[in-house]
Amino acid sequence: MSLQAKTSRSFTLPTLDGIPLIVPIILTAGVLAAGVFDAIPKNMIGGLAVIVGLGMLLGPLGNRLPVISKIGGGALICLMVPSVLVYFSVFNANTLSAVNALMKEANFLYFVISTLVVGSILGMSRKVMVGGLIRIFPPLVLGTVVAVSVGIGVAMTFGYSFHRALFYIVVPIIGGGIGEGVIPLSSAYASALGGESGSYVAELIPAAIIGNIAAVILAGLLRRLGDRRPQLDGGGRLVKVAAPDVTAAAPVSRPDIAAPGRNHALGVLLICGLFVLATLLEQIVHLPAPVLVIIMSVLCKLFGVFPAAVEDSVRGIYTVIARYFIYPTMIGLGMLYLPLQNIMGVISVGYVAACIAVVVAMAATGFWVGRAIGMYPVDAALVTVCHSGLGGTGDVAILSASNRMNLMPFAQISTRIGGVTTVISAAALIRVFEG
Repeated sequence: MSLQAKTSRSFTLPTLDGIPLIVPIILTAGVLAAGVFDAIPKNMIGGLAVIVGLGMLLGPLGNRLPVISKIGGGALICLMVPSVLVYFSVFNANTLSAVNALMKEANFLYFVISTLVVGSILGMSRKVMVGGLIRIFPPLVLGTVVAVSVGIGVAMTFGYSFHRALFYIVVPIIGGGIGEGVIPLSSAYASALGGESGSYVAELIPAAIIGNIAAVILAGLLRRLGDRRPQLDGGGRLVKVAAPDVTAAAPVSRPDIAAPGRNHALGVLLICGLFVLATLLEQIVHLPAPVLVIIMSVLCKLFGVFPAAVEDSVRGIYTVIARYFIYPTMIGLGMLYLPLQNIMGVISVGYVAACIAVVVAMAATGFWVGRAIGMYPVDAALVTVCHSGLGGTGDVAILSASNRMNLMPFAQISTRIGGVTTVISAAALIRVFEG
């Protein structure tokens, strides 16, 4: 027997999805080393090189860590570790610029969200889609009311005034993120109370970030609850249906990416085309483009606009993104959208407790209301708690932690409509409760 054969029997290289683990380790190390010499291209290629390598390594690691694997796993690790590394200046400017070019300038996040929205809607049955859209609003509305009440109550217990508790802790958490929530809120506050909007941004962001982290951890716990109590878990379905063939798009596990008849170029064209049309309509109907993408996708599904082969091509792109690009996307979000320096100066027991109370109250209400009206409680709670995340960023993180990417259309409704309603209400009320 040859020495090579003996060696192969005595030692087997660890693998990652059938690939020797050493391959992504070496490639990722090479990319990060290039960043030290300012050699990472500040474009889509450089950004993908950074986030894909780190996502491939940190995601599976998080799913194997004790405790962490039960409260968000890979999603939590991919979100928090890059944020911590940025806080301690581990990444240099070249690396961050490359990721910024991908995530913000090229808007890769919106491509991921659009793919998950369009792919999920076109991949689910009409009955489940309509049932979910109709029933999503009771848990969302009641969840918001309870979350606001509980959040204010807990904050006031720790000495915060009603004004401070409502407008600087509760509202930023349920406002729809930073770009769609905190920024317009800061402008409204500055207009009503005076001062510069930038100073209000610094006061609003910490609650939004803490709420998002709490929502991600809670999503991981809800997933564990679903695993232990299958009768509460729809596995990505919101509505209980009798017919065995009526299901939503199932969570991605081992997709058949090369399914016959799938034209991935057509799938990308449809996803991007709908977003471009939504951007055009945004100027006419004054609704955010992501909301219009949901509306157009729902109408296309309801009226059977696209043949099955076209829907399947979109589903192929959804499968690739949902299985292979969620953890990399989380890396980019952690590096750019989760600035820990903004929360370090305001952290206190009462502040954190109030933020957590808002999120828990939102999820608990969604759970029980969803159960009462014939929804799967775990999935209803997950969609409802997306209202307390950082907009589209939070939706990706929360649904990744719970392995429910196919709930993205409903999560976007929860985030966008709930966030817009919150911002408009807060902008009007702060003049009334001006303190």
